[in-house]
Amino acid sequence: MTLKTILITGDPVLHTRALDVPLIDDYIRQLVQDMFETMDAAPGVGLAATQIGVGLRIFVYAYGTDDEEIRGVAINPELSISELSDEELDEEADAEGCLSIPGERFPLKRANRALLMATDLEGQDYQIEAEGWLARIFQHEFDHLEGMLYADRLMKPHKRHMKKAIKENNWGIPGLSWLPGKDYLEP
Repeated sequence: MTLKTILITGDPVLHTRALDVPLIDDYIRQLVQDMFETMDAAPGVGLAATQIGVGLRIFVYAYGTDDEEIRGVAINPELSISELSDEELDEEADAEGCLSIPGERFPLKRANRALLMATDLEGQDYQIEAEGWLARIFQHEFDHLEGMLYADRLMKPHKRHMKKAIKENNWGIPGLSWLPGKDYLEP
């Protein structure tokens, strides 16, 4: 397995819709192993192939509770979500971060429920009904495959604060990345 560098916002692959995976072969299996290793080292709860510079529709995820840990890979996923609630945005409970915008967290309204339909590494189709944080993870990672970062969905005043953070960090240009475990980033 190989730890991969994670691209920072501004790289074109992060802002381009990923292509379908035509065949699950040894390259894809190795890519997924590398993605899990990179996600765990970051540490993160999800990682899309686009975040490591591969424009394919794959993401990995890990979600743990006191009772269980759910880890998986979604190849060529589709996602259905519930309607957004009318509840006001909660600054803490709705805070979200992204490994491609390291160290920044802002609240974002997401659907509370999601249905993920995807293929696993064995080529088997599956689906998971998710609520709460797992539903948020699926929406966040699916957005990556659509060429969208969570920063693109932020509302005022958070959108303005995110733009300021990107400018202050000299991000927003192609070619910037960081390597989990090697590069120090403020949490």
